Amino acid sequence: MADSSKTLSFVSAEWDKTITPTISEYISIPNQSPAYDPEWATNGHMDRAIELLINWVKAQEVPNLTIEVIREEGRTPVIFIEIPAAAGNKTSETILMYGHMDKQPPLTEAWDQGLHPYTPIIRDGKLYGRGGADDGYSTFAAVCSVKALLAQGVVTPRISIVIEACEESGSGDLDHYMTLLSPRLGDVGLIICLDSGCGNYEQFWLTTSLRGIVGGVLRVKTVEQGVHSGSSSGVVPSSFRVARQLFDRLEDSKTGKMLVPELFVDIPAPRIEQAKQAAQFLGDVIWNEFPLVKGSRPMGDDNTDRLLNKTWRPTLSVTGASGFPPAAVAGNVLRVETAFKLSIRLPPSADPARAGKAVKETLERDPPHGVQVVFEEETPMPGWASPILAPWLETSIQNASNAFWGKPAVQMGEGGSIPFMGLLGQQFPKAQFVITGVLGPGSNAHGPNEFLHLEMGKRVTACISQIVADFGVEKNK
Repeated sequence: MADSSKTLSFVSAEWDKTITPTISEYISIPNQSPAYDPEWATNGHMDRAIELLINWVKAQEVPNLTIEVIREEGRTPVIFIEIPAAAGNKTSETILMYGHMDKQPPLTEAWDQGLHPYTPIIRDGKLYGRGGADDGYSTFAAVCSVKALLAQGVVTPRISIVIEACEESGSGDLDHYMTLLSPRLGDVGLIICLDSGCGNYEQFWLTTSLRGIVGGVLRVKTVEQGVHSGSSSGVVPSSFRVARQLFDRLEDSKTGKMLVPELFVDIPAPRIEQAKQAAQFLGDVIWNEFPLVKGSRPMGDDNTDRLLNKTWRPTLSVTGASGFPPAAVAGNVLRVETAFKLSIRLPPSADPARAGKAVKETLERDPPHGVQVVFEEETPMPGWASPILAPWLETSIQNASNAFWGKPAVQMGEGGSIPFMGLLGQQFPKAQFVITGVLGPGSNAHGPNEFLHLEMGKRVTACISQIVADFGVEKNK
């Protein structure tokens, strides 16, 4: 049995001594995901990040640990780590841990004064910089969680760790690599993903669902070339006005509620109860963690409704636009085209292909004034809903949260997407899932001023260590 006080003491010392300094080095590397860096394969940034992670893992001197980088032409690499079962282990089941090393774009100009995406700075227990929390810490937490148990002589099961390099680009290579590694992974009984969020920094948070996504570009074209707005308006339809009409087919502009039936599912009763419980713990943090302008009010009837909005209901976000000149230099010209980048989040169990087809048909049918309307759909991504927790795992999670925070764990859906979760669920249908992370209020993954809450990182690592130990106990009965 693992001693929780010894585990936390060991983990905290490792974070202070080697993990935090090495994550700081990692932050300084601009290893953007391939979708944002077309030169990623030749500029050396991803290779530098890989080398840093490998050197740190090897320096831990975990007995019999092996680590390799798997590379294939035309694909991003993956780091694969194997830690054999300790002497005395009787189960053949494996624990699979997951993280990623690629980063979102820096958005340098948007960071607060004194902060920079590639300059690690610690303030008030928070390590600022791009990628530390999303998801650079994951390799360190995974290895350290096992090392803490071995230091106590705990009998650990076999551990496999996969760190990919294209999660922020949709995990396009992961399916291939998971198929390639399948014979080596064996009988996976527990999957631990360290790339999710937390509702606060005061207890352990378990992600029970993730939303899917339908994305694409809506293009509306009305003329072959720009024309004088004085002579053409009232005769030539405005591409912007047509786009507004098309948006009204998707969404109620007054409430934000989506109008396409194929985007909805019935929310399971247990998920509604979990949202109610999470809302009680979080209160107004659910909405005031976001930098709303003065006087702005959140959507939703109450905090439970807001949680369900962002986890189990479809939503539309317009994340980009083209066809517009800058306002300062815009002349009196009726423009050729209006284009909008759409990001439609789907409920976890919605069929993304069916939803994407419905969105495309809704936007393109019977175009107003007969203008050209095209929705260039990206590959839709499925959401994910976790299986019901096994009794031993639910007990383990609650015990760990109480041991390391003095508060119970909370289960809650997340509004974002982790593309490969559905894939893993299909590949390992009998596995239990622990999806967690350090992305809490204000951490601002993908945006400016991203930070890693260091104490949260330590305690999440300790919780994972306890869950690994309890898995070994349960499977070796």
